[in-house]
Amino acid sequence: MSDNRPWLANYPAGVPAEVNLDEFKNIVAVMESSCQKYRDRPAYRNFGTTLTYGDVDRLSNQFAAYLLRDLGLKKGDRVAIMMPNLLQYPIAIFGVLRAGLIVVNTNPLYTARELKHQMKDSGAKAIVVVDNFARTLQEVLAETDIKQVITTGVGDMVRFPSGWIINFVLKYVKKQIPAYSIPGAIRFDEALRRGRRHNLPLIPIEAEDIAFLQYTGGTTGVSKGAMLTHRNIVANMQQAGSWIGKSLKPGAEVIITALPLYHIFSLTANCMIFMRIGGLNHLITNPRDMPGFVKELRSSGFTCLTGVNTLFNGLLNTPGFDQLDFSRLHMTMGGGMAVQRAVAERWKKVTGCTLVEAYGLTETSPAACVNPLDLPEYNGSIGMPVSSTDVCLKDDDGNRVAPGEVGELCIKGPQVMKGYWQRPEETAKVIDAEGWLRTGDMAKMDDKGYFYIVDRKKDMILVSGFNVYPNEIEDVIAQMPGVMEVAAVGVPDDKSGEAVKVVVVKKDPNLTADAVKAYCRENLTGYKQPRVVEFRTELPKTNVGKILRRELRDAPK
Repeated sequence: MSDNRPWLANYPAGVPAEVNLDEFKNIVAVMESSCQKYRDRPAYRNFGTTLTYGDVDRLSNQFAAYLLRDLGLKKGDRVAIMMPNLLQYPIAIFGVLRAGLIVVNTNPLYTARELKHQMKDSGAKAIVVVDNFARTLQEVLAETDIKQVITTGVGDMVRFPSGWIINFVLKYVKKQIPAYSIPGAIRFDEALRRGRRHNLPLIPIEAEDIAFLQYTGGTTGVSKGAMLTHRNIVANMQQAGSWIGKSLKPGAEVIITALPLYHIFSLTANCMIFMRIGGLNHLITNPRDMPGFVKELRSSGFTCLTGVNTLFNGLLNTPGFDQLDFSRLHMTMGGGMAVQRAVAERWKKVTGCTLVEAYGLTETSPAACVNPLDLPEYNGSIGMPVSSTDVCLKDDDGNRVAPGEVGELCIKGPQVMKGYWQRPEETAKVIDAEGWLRTGDMAKMDDKGYFYIVDRKKDMILVSGFNVYPNEIEDVIAQMPGVMEVAAVGVPDDKSGEAVKVVVVKKDPNLTADAVKAYCRENLTGYKQPRVVEFRTELPKTNVGKILRRELRDAPK
């Protein structure tokens, strides 16, 4: 670890420069320790039903036993989880990990094309999918290696009669569950019942074993699986935990988990870190229903909240939010995308709690930099590197730049991924021989060790905290009849930070913007779909024919 770390002198009191990486060998050891220590404490709550830490221990044990004994899965096999925030999610995650298997977190809103790629790329042998999205899985199942499908309903783990009512309304009233037929699929509760018949064998899990394949966009247009090991996640639990732990009371915190658990921010910050301290994760299944979200907050007794800028802005603009009781709220953390100053200042005025910005990537498990929690006001910075983390700024030639100058943000630490799944060439592009991860974000550092993002070197578009890579958008639209050429860029958006804009050169003069958008709805998840479609007679290019995306971004609106 470099000695050139000016931020250490400005660390909050009690935060160590280094964390003890040998305290826990794997995620399962952390989980089992918490389940023993906080056995009778509430761990997860959803739709009015609560699971204790003892429940999570028992049920995840049953699911692990089912995966190993009934399905015959072997250590290192991949199991996909495709659902929103439900009580089934943590049971599935910890069950998969306890079995020595690898979790493939899957966005339930994926189109068939996106889902097929992720399942084929990961080689998942089994999948847990909520009924609402099983039809999409049915479309691609025959083209994957999946041997067993485990289905579940949104209300399946919610106590009767609430759970039954939820499932009935979703299927017959709101008609949000398309008909599907997957021969051989079993229900999640049946998998747990079968698991009860077996003892869970002792599975040796090493620190360097892969825990998660966390998929992220690629500059080549192909979504890649970041290999996050048990060591990566445990280290980040300890790093971020040591940073925020002094402000948290073990066994007494209530964290609002509105970001989906398949997103790395929510997975580590909420599911993992708050599990370690015996906190209660209040799972929000549909945060887009802002009035319903505010209603849940009213009765939750929340003390902490994580989210992205769009979530905070949405809450602030929802009637009734400003009337909530914020007396217990003492931590609000924003990540995934830049926090806007106007939103942060309004948040502080309404809630009395400073919105603290953090920075991370899927490839860093994710926490790399965090602001002190006791900041009196929003400061526009992404904070300082967390414990056991080194950060530097480099120019295009790999040389470090002087303090105050702009360079590419590079990160080194135990939370940096093992690499991209089965893509050594892609891994070598972002992790150098010395272990530095090149983030693609341009930043500068002040004399106290605070970092500030000033621009992005790469063409990635950040929509509400989700990475969108132009090549994927372009590859999809280029296959559309009537399109000659296409380029995708990010444009500022008040709600999502950035939105996707595509510039199209027509082959068919009758091609319309509505037709392009309709095609994208069939092939791209919602946040990847273009908000703006512009037509031009030609695209700006370099002498060698490379599209100049920056010219398109900087063009007058």
